[in-house]
Amino acid sequence: MDKITIKDLEVNTQIGVTEAERAKSQRLLITVEMERDLAEAGRIDLESATTPYDVVANLVRQVATERPRKLIEAVAEELAGAILSRRLAVAVTIEVKKFSISHSQYVSVEIRRPR
Repeated sequence: MDKITIKDLEVNTQIGVTEAERAKSQRLLITVEMERDLAEAGRIDLESATTPYDVVANLVRQVATERPRKLIEAVAEELAGAILSRRLAVAVTIEVKKFSISHSQYVSVEIRRPR
């Protein structure tokens, strides 16, 4: 299956298990891989035949920042649901990176959900 990828979209949101952690915005990097047939888009060279990247990026920012959450797993699950419910892909893989563990690059969760 063909794929469109938005890699490491930076979002600042309130996230963390403790109230103290959620009290301030934290940086997340979110990668979205959307599976869909891109053959027609390649043949006819029209934006209407593909998934609009800016719409997906704005949706990711909106969903990720709309309310505080405890877990990056919840962010990933809600993003997948939002993308699939709008029929922007036939399957989606979401990776959410959080920078909360000292002496590590990041912690991340990756999920894949089909429509």
